[in-house]
Amino acid sequence: MRKIKYKKGRKVHSSSLEYTGVHKDTRTEIQLFVYDAHDIKEFQQLVPNNISKSIDESKVNWLNIHGLNEPELIAEIGEKFGADSFIIGDILNTTKRTKLEEYHDILFFNVKSLLPIENSNTISYEQISFILKDNMLLSFQEKRSDFFTYIRERIRINSGVIRTKKADFLLYLLLDAIIENFYITIESEEDKVDQIINLSKTSTKPEVLELIEKHRDNFNFLKRSIIPLRDSLYSIKSMKDDDVFNDIQAENYSFFSRLHQKCLELLEQIESDLITLESASNYFFSAQNQKMNEVMKTLTVVSMFFLPLTFIVGVYGQNFKYFPELEWKYGYFIIWGIMLTIVAVMFVYFKVKKWF
Repeated sequence: MRKIKYKKGRKVHSSSLEYTGVHKDTRTEIQLFVYDAHDIKEFQQLVPNNISKSIDESKVNWLNIHGLNEPELIAEIGEKFGADSFIIGDILNTTKRTKLEEYHDILFFNVKSLLPIENSNTISYEQISFILKDNMLLSFQEKRSDFFTYIRERIRINSGVIRTKKADFLLYLLLDAIIENFYITIESEEDKVDQIINLSKTSTKPEVLELIEKHRDNFNFLKRSIIPLRDSLYSIKSMKDDDVFNDIQAENYSFFSRLHQKCLELLEQIESDLITLESASNYFFSAQNQKMNEVMKTLTVVSMFFLPLTFIVGVYGQNFKYFPELEWKYGYFIIWGIMLTIVAVMFVYFKVKKWF
């Protein structure tokens, strides 16, 4: 998992046209949907020169760009719709924190979309940026993915109210799909945490603690990704109250409020999962201590058996010339009998006391 260093990210100036992500071999592809309640046109592999003549300002236009590895092309597309170099720089700089900003008549929104990697304990993320202007929505993805597949299908088959709504409702649906990915990621992490908890009850291997710490880092990463998204969605409410930005219709602000509530639910769930991981960690250390106590108790009991025997051997190991017992015919066997009797009595005593 690539870690987003919000405080120590790469020192890239906002106006510097440099793609900082890892998908540097992904070619830029342009897709355009033009639709209203009665008609739809879809353009695949669109070239920049044909964008302007393919757009119908009387309808909703969704321009989706896959691949950010061609900064000049991204800048050319952004400038067509009034995005300045600062916005283009933020689109290309994937170390940027999730944020919502209003530039004159443009609403800029960038967000991190997360998904679990199959058969792995890591989380993949992709930065997705949006520009909302009039009835035009631009979305910039680092690579081609299936985050919005079902939304495209709803547009094609005219399912629900999506074709009767404006571009702001489309932005809501895309953000909702991204937030659903957070639910998928958290659910995947919770399944793995359940396995770790069961493992911590049967194993005291250090690998268990490593897994606990790994998933704690994953949940903290999720938390750091959701908090700025929550704050950005809350800022949309301020736009409604200020009545300045008019590209979001009044009746659609409630949809963004729902997304804000979802973020709060996700954060609450993450806090609960972190507490569960903390409990698993405490249980692991308790099991380790219990195991160590058992070992120490066993060693102590064994040493107690040999303590009186060592005393007897020490007495008869002294270098005095006259020992009365040395002249006994059966002295050797008597001493052995005494030592075995002492061990037997101690064994019975410890057993009665349940010390082992």
